[in-house]
Amino acid sequence: MSLRDDLDAIFARDPAARTRFEILLTYPGVHALFAYRLAHWLWEHKWFLVARILSAIARWLTGIEIHPGAKIGARFFIDHGMGVVIGETAEIGDDCTLYHGVTLGGTSWQPGKRHPTLGNGVIVGAGAKVLGPISVGDNARIGSNAVVVKDVPDGVTVVGIPGRTINKSSSDSHFDAYGLTGQMPDPVARAVECMLEHMQHQDRELAELRTQLAALRPEAGAIEIVESPECSLDAADKGTVANNS
Repeated sequence: MSLRDDLDAIFARDPAARTRFEILLTYPGVHALFAYRLAHWLWEHKWFLVARILSAIARWLTGIEIHPGAKIGARFFIDHGMGVVIGETAEIGDDCTLYHGVTLGGTSWQPGKRHPTLGNGVIVGAGAKVLGPISVGDNARIGSNAVVVKDVPDGVTVVGIPGRTINKSSSDSHFDAYGLTGQMPDPVARAVECMLEHMQHQDRELAELRTQLAALRPEAGAIEIVESPECSLDAADKGTVANNS
Protein backbone atom coordinates (compact mmCIF):
# COMPACT_ATOMS: atom_id res chain seq x y z
CA MET A 1 0.00 0.00 0.00
CA SER A 2 1.28 3.48 -0.87
CA LEU A 3 0.03 7.04 -0.87
CA ARG A 4 0.46 7.11 -4.65
CA ASP A 5 -1.96 4.16 -5.04
CA ASP A 6 -4.53 5.98 -2.89
CA LEU A 7 -4.17 9.17 -4.95
CA ASP A 8 -4.48 7.26 -8.23
CA ALA A 9 -7.65 5.54 -6.97
CA ILE A 10 -9.25 8.84 -5.94
CA PHE A 11 -8.29 10.49 -9.23
CA ALA A 12 -9.93 7.62 -11.12
CA ARG A 13 -13.18 7.67 -9.07
CA ASP A 14 -13.80 11.39 -8.56
CA PRO A 15 -14.60 13.39 -11.72
CA ALA A 16 -14.15 16.64 -9.76
CA ALA A 17 -10.44 15.94 -9.23
CA ARG A 18 -8.21 17.76 -11.72
CA THR A 19 -4.76 16.71 -10.55
CA ARG A 20 -3.25 14.40 -7.97
CA PHE A 21 -1.52 17.38 -6.41
CA GLU A 22 -4.90 19.05 -5.89
CA ILE A 23 -6.17 15.86 -4.21
CA LEU A 24 -3.15 15.78 -1.92
CA LEU A 25 -3.62 19.38 -0.83
CA THR A 26 -7.40 19.76 -0.58
CA TYR A 27 -9.06 16.39 0.12
CA PRO A 28 -9.73 15.81 3.85
CA GLY A 29 -10.22 12.10 3.17
CA VAL A 30 -6.62 11.90 2.00
CA HIS A 31 -5.36 13.76 5.05
CA ALA A 32 -7.34 11.50 7.38
CA LEU A 33 -6.10 8.40 5.56
CA PHE A 34 -2.47 9.53 5.73
CA ALA A 35 -2.83 10.19 9.47
CA TYR A 36 -4.50 6.79 9.90
CA ARG A 37 -1.67 4.95 8.11
CA LEU A 38 0.84 6.49 10.50
CA ALA A 39 -1.37 6.00 13.57
CA HIS A 40 -2.02 2.38 12.61
CA TRP A 41 1.73 1.73 12.34
CA LEU A 42 2.17 3.19 15.83
CA TRP A 43 -0.74 1.08 17.10
CA GLU A 44 0.78 -2.12 15.77
CA HIS A 45 4.07 -1.25 17.46
CA LYS A 46 2.30 -0.78 20.83
CA TRP A 47 2.47 3.02 20.87
CA PHE A 48 -1.22 3.11 21.77
CA LEU A 49 -1.44 6.54 23.39
CA VAL A 50 0.56 8.30 20.68
CA ALA A 51 -1.58 6.61 18.03
CA ARG A 52 -4.78 7.76 19.71
CA ILE A 53 -3.46 11.32 20.06
CA LEU A 54 -2.59 11.41 16.35
CA SER A 55 -6.02 10.02 15.51
CA ALA A 56 -7.70 12.69 17.67
CA ILE A 57 -5.73 15.46 15.95
CA ALA A 58 -6.72 14.11 12.53
CA ARG A 59 -10.36 14.01 13.62
CA TRP A 60 -10.18 17.63 14.78
CA LEU A 61 -8.62 18.72 11.47
CA THR A 62 -10.71 16.68 9.02
CA GLY A 63 -13.97 15.72 10.76
CA ILE A 64 -13.18 12.06 10.03
CA GLU A 65 -12.68 9.64 12.91
CA ILE A 66 -10.69 6.50 12.16
CA HIS A 67 -9.57 4.38 15.08
CA PRO A 68 -5.89 3.43 14.66
CA GLY A 69 -6.76 -0.19 15.41
CA ALA A 70 -8.96 -0.50 12.31
CA LYS A 71 -7.63 -2.36 9.27
CA ILE A 72 -7.97 -0.62 5.90
CA GLY A 73 -6.90 -2.01 2.55
CA ALA A 74 -5.37 -0.36 -0.49
CA ARG A 75 -6.90 2.33 -2.71
CA PHE A 76 -9.39 3.47 -0.08
CA PHE A 77 -11.45 6.60 -0.82
CA ILE A 78 -13.46 8.72 1.61
CA ASP A 79 -15.46 11.18 -0.52
CA HIS A 80 -16.16 14.52 1.22
CA GLY A 81 -15.66 12.73 4.52
CA MET A 82 -17.26 14.89 7.20
CA GLY A 83 -18.81 12.75 9.94
CA VAL A 84 -17.28 9.43 8.90
CA VAL A 85 -16.63 7.10 11.86
CA ILE A 86 -14.64 3.86 11.58
CA GLY A 87 -14.43 1.76 14.75
CA GLU A 88 -11.51 -0.08 16.30
CA THR A 89 -12.20 -3.59 15.01
CA ALA A 90 -13.55 -2.56 11.61
CA GLU A 91 -11.89 -4.16 8.59
CA ILE A 92 -12.07 -2.68 5.09
CA GLY A 93 -10.92 -4.43 1.94
CA ASP A 94 -9.29 -3.00 -1.16
CA ASP A 95 -10.90 -0.45 -3.51
CA CYS A 96 -13.67 0.57 -1.09
CA THR A 97 -15.44 3.95 -1.08
CA LEU A 98 -17.20 5.67 1.82
CA TYR A 99 -19.23 8.86 1.57
CA HIS A 100 -19.80 11.48 4.24
CA GLY A 101 -21.73 10.58 7.38
CA VAL A 102 -20.95 6.85 7.18
CA THR A 103 -20.56 4.93 10.43
CA LEU A 104 -18.88 1.54 10.72
CA GLY A 105 -19.89 1.09 14.33
CA GLY A 106 -20.30 -1.45 17.07
CA THR A 107 -23.41 -2.66 18.88
CA SER A 108 -21.79 -4.11 21.98
CA TRP A 109 -19.49 -3.02 24.79
CA GLN A 110 -17.97 -6.48 25.02
CA PRO A 111 -14.29 -6.85 24.01
CA GLY A 112 -13.39 -8.57 20.79
CA LYS A 113 -14.76 -8.12 17.29
CA ARG A 114 -17.46 -5.42 17.48
CA HIS A 115 -17.38 -3.68 14.11
CA PRO A 116 -18.17 -4.69 10.51
CA THR A 117 -15.92 -6.20 7.88
CA LEU A 118 -16.21 -4.83 4.33
CA GLY A 119 -15.06 -6.89 1.38
CA ASN A 120 -13.31 -5.56 -1.72
CA GLY A 121 -14.94 -2.93 -3.90
CA VAL A 122 -17.71 -2.01 -1.43
CA ILE A 123 -19.43 1.38 -1.71
CA VAL A 124 -21.25 2.82 1.32
CA GLY A 125 -23.54 5.78 0.56
CA ALA A 126 -23.88 9.01 2.50
CA GLY A 127 -25.28 8.70 6.01
CA ALA A 128 -25.39 4.90 6.03
CA LYS A 129 -24.77 2.97 9.24
CA VAL A 130 -23.20 -0.47 9.15
CA LEU A 131 -23.32 -1.83 12.68
CA GLY A 132 -21.99 -4.83 14.53
CA PRO A 133 -19.57 -7.66 13.68
CA ILE A 134 -21.21 -8.36 10.34
CA SER A 135 -19.71 -9.02 6.91
CA VAL A 136 -20.44 -7.04 3.74
CA GLY A 137 -19.56 -9.01 0.63
CA ASP A 138 -17.35 -7.98 -2.26
CA ASN A 139 -18.75 -5.30 -4.59
CA ALA A 140 -21.83 -4.74 -2.43
CA ARG A 141 -23.57 -1.35 -2.36
CA ILE A 142 -25.05 0.22 0.77
CA GLY A 143 -27.56 2.93 -0.13
CA SER A 144 -27.81 6.39 1.37
CA ASN A 145 -29.04 6.47 5.00
CA ALA A 146 -29.46 2.70 5.19
CA VAL A 147 -29.00 0.92 8.52
CA VAL A 148 -27.39 -2.49 8.05
CA VAL A 149 -27.21 -4.94 10.95
CA LYS A 150 -27.06 -8.27 9.10
CA ASP A 151 -24.57 -9.89 6.75
CA VAL A 152 -24.70 -8.69 3.14
CA PRO A 153 -23.93 -11.11 0.27
CA ASP A 154 -21.53 -10.34 -2.55
CA GLY A 155 -22.64 -7.96 -5.28
CA VAL A 156 -26.01 -6.80 -3.94
CA THR A 157 -27.48 -3.39 -3.17
CA VAL A 158 -28.97 -2.78 0.27
CA VAL A 159 -31.28 0.12 1.18
CA GLY A 160 -33.69 1.15 3.93
CA ILE A 161 -34.10 0.81 7.68
CA PRO A 162 -33.43 -1.95 8.45
CA GLY A 163 -31.37 -2.68 5.36
CA ARG A 164 -32.93 -4.93 2.73
CA THR A 165 -31.61 -6.30 -0.53
CA ILE A 166 -33.19 -4.81 -3.66
CA ASN A 167 -31.15 -6.35 -6.47
CA LYS A 168 -28.32 -8.77 -7.18
CA SER A 169 -26.38 -6.82 -9.76
CA SER A 170 -22.80 -5.86 -8.92
CA SER A 171 -22.32 -3.93 -12.17
CA ASP A 172 -24.78 -1.09 -11.51
CA SER A 173 -22.90 1.96 -12.75
CA HIS A 174 -25.84 4.24 -11.80
CA PHE A 175 -25.69 3.54 -8.07
CA ASP A 176 -26.71 6.74 -6.25
CA ALA A 177 -24.75 7.21 -3.03
CA TYR A 178 -26.58 10.37 -1.94
CA GLY A 179 -30.35 10.06 -2.02
CA LEU A 180 -33.51 8.30 -3.07
CA THR A 181 -33.70 6.85 -6.57
CA GLY A 182 -36.02 4.49 -8.39
CA GLN A 183 -34.19 1.67 -6.63
CA MET A 184 -35.11 3.08 -3.22
CA PRO A 185 -38.93 3.26 -3.05
CA ASP A 186 -40.88 5.43 -0.63
CA PRO A 187 -42.60 2.96 1.76
CA VAL A 188 -45.53 5.32 2.42
CA ALA A 189 -46.22 5.82 -1.27
CA ARG A 190 -45.98 2.07 -1.79
CA ALA A 191 -48.51 1.45 1.01
CA VAL A 192 -50.98 3.90 -0.59
CA GLU A 193 -50.45 2.22 -3.95
CA CYS A 194 -51.22 -1.18 -2.43
CA MET A 195 -54.41 0.19 -0.86
CA LEU A 196 -55.56 1.56 -4.22
CA GLU A 197 -54.84 -1.75 -5.92
CA HIS A 198 -56.86 -3.55 -3.24
CA MET A 199 -59.78 -1.11 -3.65
CA GLN A 200 -59.78 -1.60 -7.42
CA HIS A 201 -59.77 -5.37 -6.94
CA GLN A 202 -62.78 -5.09 -4.61
CA ASP A 203 -64.60 -2.86 -7.12
CA ARG A 204 -64.15 -5.50 -9.80
CA GLU A 205 -65.47 -8.23 -7.47
CA LEU A 206 -68.53 -6.10 -6.56
CA ALA A 207 -69.24 -5.44 -10.23
CA GLU A 208 -69.10 -9.17 -10.94
CA LEU A 209 -71.41 -9.90 -7.99
CA ARG A 210 -73.94 -7.33 -9.25
CA THR A 211 -73.89 -8.95 -12.68
CA GLN A 212 -74.44 -12.41 -11.24
CA LEU A 213 -77.28 -11.24 -8.94
CA ALA A 214 -78.97 -9.48 -11.83
CA ALA A 215 -78.77 -12.70 -13.87
CA LEU A 216 -80.27 -14.73 -11.00
CA ARG A 217 -83.06 -12.22 -10.27
CA PRO A 218 -83.82 -10.24 -13.43
CA GLU A 219 -87.13 -9.03 -11.96
CA ALA A 220 -85.24 -7.09 -9.25
CA GLY A 221 -83.68 -4.76 -11.82
CA ALA A 222 -80.19 -3.26 -11.66
CA ILE A 223 -78.52 -3.15 -8.25
CA GLU A 224 -77.07 0.26 -7.56
CA ILE A 225 -74.33 0.85 -4.98
CA VAL A 226 -73.87 4.46 -3.94
CA GLU A 227 -70.29 5.44 -3.17
CA SER A 228 -69.50 8.09 -0.59
CA PRO A 229 -68.10 11.16 -2.39
CA GLU A 230 -65.76 11.82 0.52
CA CYS A 231 -64.08 8.40 0.24
CA SER A 232 -64.07 7.79 -3.49
CA LEU A 233 -61.20 8.67 -5.78
CA ASP A 234 -61.81 9.78 -9.33
CA ALA A 235 -59.47 8.86 -12.16
CA ALA A 236 -57.46 12.08 -11.85
CA ASP A 237 -56.86 11.50 -8.12
CA LYS A 238 -55.75 7.92 -8.72
CA GLY A 239 -53.38 9.03 -11.44
CA THR A 240 -51.89 11.69 -9.17
CA VAL A 241 -51.24 9.19 -6.37
CA ALA A 242 -49.79 6.69 -8.82
CA ASN A 243 -47.43 9.31 -10.23
CA ASN A 244 -46.31 10.40 -6.75
CA SER A 245 -45.54 6.81 -5.81
